Amino acid sequence: MVPEPAETLTTQDGVALEARVHIPLSPHGGVVVCHPHPLYGGDMDNPVVVRMVEVCGALDLTTLRFNFRGVGRSSGVHGHGLGEQLDVEAGLARLASLVGADHPVAVAGYSFGAGVVADVAPRHAELAGVALVAPPLARIEPGRFAPLERFGPRLLVVAGNNDEICPADALGRLADTLPRATVHLIEGANHFFFGKLYPLGEAVSAWAGRWLLP
Repeated sequence: MVPEPAETLTTQDGVALEARVHIPLSPHGGVVVCHPHPLYGGDMDNPVVVRMVEVCGALDLTTLRFNFRGVGRSSGVHGHGLGEQLDVEAGLARLASLVGADHPVAVAGYSFGAGVVADVAPRHAELAGVALVAPPLARIEPGRFAPLERFGPRLLVVAGNNDEICPADALGRLADTLPRATVHLIEGANHFFFGKLYPLGEAVSAWAGRWLLP
């Protein structure tokens, strides 16, 4: 695991977020990684989040993961996906300050985190990439993701073909909504990627290597 000193982020509305940041000796860029649903046990130590941080760190990218408001040592209360948008904004601002204006910044989210990322990313045309891992399409209409079309192939969508929260028919509708996106289906994976963290990491690493490395 890459070294990740603890930090505290402060959101625009004054919430203090528990965070961990990995800064390589010669960073090429950076990625903010957002965790799954807080009300179902999601936090920044989730195995999928950790896997994404590992593969991005291995590419000498700065990584920032954090606990959404009300989770772990983060203050505040669950914001039903609205307050959490301010949390992602705080993460992006901190990452940008770490990597500098000359290096690319991207954002990734898993499940609930993917839904929040999908709402925040369109406000940031400067993002070098956006990754949605197992977006909860059983609960979010694919049309809500339409503003992400601006990112074209820089948008990665990864899901398993046995994912009940991101079902295949809804994923197909999302692909129709975002025809230029890079959609990666992992055979045999469910929503939690049990036994499939390696191919998940490969997909995220390929995306990060393409859009965040020189």
